[in-house]
Amino acid sequence: MAAILEVQQVYTSYGLSQVLFGVSLEVAAGECVCLVGRNGVGKTTTMRSIMGLTPARQGHVVWKGRDITRREPYEIAGLGIGFVPEDRRIFADLTVWENLDVAARRPRGDGRESQGWTLERVFDLFPKLRELVARQGGHLSGGEQQMLTIARTLMGNPELLLLDEPSEGLAPLVVDHLKDQNEGTARAFREDESIRAQYLAL
Repeated sequence: MAAILEVQQVYTSYGLSQVLFGVSLEVAAGECVCLVGRNGVGKTTTMRSIMGLTPARQGHVVWKGRDITRREPYEIAGLGIGFVPEDRRIFADLTVWENLDVAARRPRGDGRESQGWTLERVFDLFPKLRELVARQGGHLSGGEQQMLTIARTLMGNPELLLLDEPSEGLAPLVVDHLKDQNEGTARAFREDESIRAQYLAL
């Protein structure tokens, strides 16, 4: 199966500190790829380089045949790549509903909305968010904020979902449900615990 995302010999640094040294990987449509390793080896930096948040100094990031290495993060998101960051980055002053509504985007492809993510579908995935729909993001617990940031990214209906520590703060049953619901969406996980990572990538 042809790759929709290709990371080709990427080198990335923070100032004078080199973090990535020739990282290469591929993700095909519908495939789940997992980055596994201890803290500090560059898993988060790899995802940030794909998203343009920490641009690669050398190498290429190719999305569906198009070089996006020098694109701005908002452009990359607009092309169909969603990113769930480790630090969540929810809008603390907005309600749960507002956080989700601001990210809503029609599904790409043949335009059949029934196949995309909607408010009802993310509430089915995370029933707790339906109960908290009027609560401000800053007043949610850590696990609730994690649900919200995943749900918000899904509302953008991405073709590729990058998840940095996606199970942080979530109950195991919620993780199982999330894995089942995302069948058909290409995913790249980053986890520090290799056993958990292998389990998510099944």
